[in-house]
Amino acid sequence: MTDKTMRYTDQERDTLRNSAMGAMMLVSKSDPGIMGTIKEMIAGSKALRGASPEMQEIFKGSGGMPKMPKGSQGDMESGVMSGLQQSMQILSKSPQDQQNFRNTIMSACDQVAKAQGGVSDNETQMINKIRSALGG
Repeated sequence: MTDKTMRYTDQERDTLRNSAMGAMMLVSKSDPGIMGTIKEMIAGSKALRGASPEMQEIFKGSGGMPKMPKGSQGDMESGVMSGLQQSMQILSKSPQDQQNFRNTIMSACDQVAKAQGGVSDNETQMINKIRSALGG
């Protein structure tokens, strides 16, 4: 763990990781289809692996699998959006980390949307909601 990532607790890093994965999941679910979902999540994971070393360290969380939101589509969306807003509050400790997180999430969501032959209107709408939750 680097000095930069040590400023975040395990719980904070889990929030960051869970909200990142949740954002990608929401984009993927906004244009359903099992084969598309697989391709989209692979594309999103690649985008996260391409993040800065500091972001990659933060996304490791405390270990284990990320916790995906449960419930209705509305419940999941509300939970992820809340997690993204909490993430931005957590990252206010470092404006550079905040911007890196925002850029990484938006890049990952764009890659998810493009993975299955183009971006649908539903995906665009979800990406705009995510951008708004990230303060962008």
